[in-house]
Amino acid sequence: MPDSVLPKQIADLAERVIAENAAIGRKVVLAESCTGGLVAAALTEVPGSSAVLERGYVTYSNTAKMGDLGVSQDIIDAFGAVSVACVYAMAQGALERSEAADVSVAISGIAGPDGGTATKPVGTVVFARMVRGEEQPTAEERLFDEHTRAGVRFQATLCALELLLP
Repeated sequence: MPDSVLPKQIADLAERVIAENAAIGRKVVLAESCTGGLVAAALTEVPGSSAVLERGYVTYSNTAKMGDLGVSQDIIDAFGAVSVACVYAMAQGALERSEAADVSVAISGIAGPDGGTATKPVGTVVFARMVRGEEQPTAEERLFDEHTRAGVRFQATLCALELLLP
């Protein structure tokens, strides 16, 4: 039986995230859309992950983003679910709903094969990271050149894990 159900690159990075956050006593919360829980799955593959992962939200639909994380309809209407504004609101909502987490990471994107547009092609993924007590969150949009659904989700999972490193 394999050590992990996930690719080695993801499993190894998840081990680092758990070890480094546990060493400083930091807990994390996730708000995932296009990764569908892969980041949380990667973290929970690691023994001792309960010391770090406080909770995770898989808010795949816009209704879930609004209902579970408090993302406003105005943000989705004006900027779309795949936008810095939306992942910022997702990260903020996840952190606000978690009393124990110190940092949140949110992910939303277009994994394909459908759903892309000229301005937001398949492979567009946006991330936000918010640390409790810090005023300025980090947010970025990435265009992954891997245009298979699995490839986009793989790259997005790696990027989100990197954002969880202290």
